[in-house]
Amino acid sequence: MKIPQMIAAELRRLTASPMSIVALIALVAVPILYGGLYLWANQNPYDRLDQVPAAIVVDDTGTTVDGEKINYGKEVADELVKDGSFDWHVVSTGSAASGVDTSTYDFSITFPADFSESLASASGENPQRATVTLTTNDTNSYLASTIGEQAAEKIRTSIVKKVNEQAASQFLLGLADIRSNLMTATDGASRLVDGSTTAQSGASALADGTAQLATGSQQLSDGNAQLAAGAQQLSAGAAQVAAGNQQLAQAADKAGAAAQSAAAAAPSVRAEILQQLTDAGATPQQIADATAALDDLGGQLQAGNAQVQTLVGKADQLSAGADQVASGSATLAAKSQEAASGAAQVASGAQQAASGADRLRDGLTVLEDGTTQLRDGLNDGVAQIPDNSPELQKKQAATIADPVDLQNSSVTSAGTYGAGLAPFFVALAAWIGIYALFLIVKPVSRRAITALHSPIKITLAGWLTPGLLGAIQMVGLFAVVAWALQFTIHSPLGMFGMMAMASLTFAAIILALNVWLGSVGQFLGLVLMVLQLVTAGGTFPWQTLPGPLAALHHVLPMSFAVDGMRQLMYGGNPATAWADAGVLALWMLVALLVAAVGVTRMTHFRTLRDLRPSLIG
Repeated sequence: MKIPQMIAAELRRLTASPMSIVALIALVAVPILYGGLYLWANQNPYDRLDQVPAAIVVDDTGTTVDGEKINYGKEVADELVKDGSFDWHVVSTGSAASGVDTSTYDFSITFPADFSESLASASGENPQRATVTLTTNDTNSYLASTIGEQAAEKIRTSIVKKVNEQAASQFLLGLADIRSNLMTATDGASRLVDGSTTAQSGASALADGTAQLATGSQQLSDGNAQLAAGAQQLSAGAAQVAAGNQQLAQAADKAGAAAQSAAAAAPSVRAEILQQLTDAGATPQQIADATAALDDLGGQLQAGNAQVQTLVGKADQLSAGADQVASGSATLAAKSQEAASGAAQVASGAQQAASGADRLRDGLTVLEDGTTQLRDGLNDGVAQIPDNSPELQKKQAATIADPVDLQNSSVTSAGTYGAGLAPFFVALAAWIGIYALFLIVKPVSRRAITALHSPIKITLAGWLTPGLLGAIQMVGLFAVVAWALQFTIHSPLGMFGMMAMASLTFAAIILALNVWLGSVGQFLGLVLMVLQLVTAGGTFPWQTLPGPLAALHHVLPMSFAVDGMRQLMYGGNPATAWADAGVLALWMLVALLVAAVGVTRMTHFRTLRDLRPSLIG
């Protein structure tokens, strides 16, 4: 009996009755139903998140910003409802709490009363973080809670972007005002430079003038000192002259008094002389001559008295004038002394003024340099602040608020969530399909073992029967993945070849387990499926596995089947897919060799299990 005849005989056995045919069809359909239904259910759940009910609670009372009433919580809630990423319902706090508790809503988002006030406080003296509360209930769905957390993080990012954009707009507007003010300050600094230059020039002239003033005032002080000394000498001489004139005036007064007495006594003396002449018996002629002489003498005496009185008056005037001169000289001497003292003070003040003018000139020179530096610095500051238009400021604010634009430059892409899971569930379905077939397929033919003594032919026939049926399973499952679910497959032939290779490899492994261990081996096939289910890295990256399970990932065949299907389905590296196929082929050959050894043992030896078969197999 040859291999095809043994396969045909096994197939005839499997289709010997209508119930056998139904059972065979049902088992062949197991991987198609398992993989197809699961992938259909998870084809693209993220496109149906708008059917996930979620609650929004807006307790925000709003705030006032620049005189304008703003309610950020309501704005965000309106944007969420308009976006429609979830089936949002704006409800009260109580309705949201009871809804999450009773599974009416999968999660809720709450904007508290101080939400707007907290956001606006960022630019004030008491900034504080705003709070958004996410309420979940894992009894509704753990993944729904996870999705809710992602949604809340997206909301938080959107709010941060909005606040950052407003803050950036205010900053850029303030920067524009600063630039305008700096330009005004630059103009003022230029005028200050011009004024300080003029002041410095005037200060230089002032310094020169005050130096000349100091020199002149010193000369004046010296002259006034000499004048004071001369005035002092003049005062002393005038006092001496006044004293002499006083004595002269006194002598003149005495002479005037004597002359006046003589002039006053002259008539009485004339009368006495004439009487004495008469008494002496002088002749009339003699008396006449004597009278004439006396009259002449009296006239001269009166004239002399008049001259004397005139001279006395002049002497008195001279004495009074000398007193005035002496008094004036004394006053002049005193004033000259004061003038000399004042001139000395003026000279000292002029010297201080000259020194101060020098310092003023030096200070104004420093001021001129400083104002020049100020003007140049302000010019540099203005040049460094861009002169942006309001439109450009809006674009800059938007860029500052959201500076990073994440571009997905994937080497390969699954496309949808279901397509991402497809390689894992196809490989798992292939194992389940082969496992189910071995429930009705005999691993090896006892008749062939008795009639033939060719372990290789018996092993190949026992492997190819479920292997061919497994290939039929993969055809149906491939049709579901490629046509019914319309997942994009980059290399269809390669994908199907990898699926068939995985099915044949799994058939060889389960065959070997059954040949050596019988029903216990069938059970171990189930255990091996569970191990590969958790180590294949079909959902989470295999690096997240515990150490022992991560080690099994690099050994068990399903890991390589999943990786190879990913490479061929998503358009990955063909060399990696060939390497994965090589590992599967190695597993298949080793499993067939182990099975062949077991069949050889069965053809040459009888064991207790052969004489007393197990109750369960």
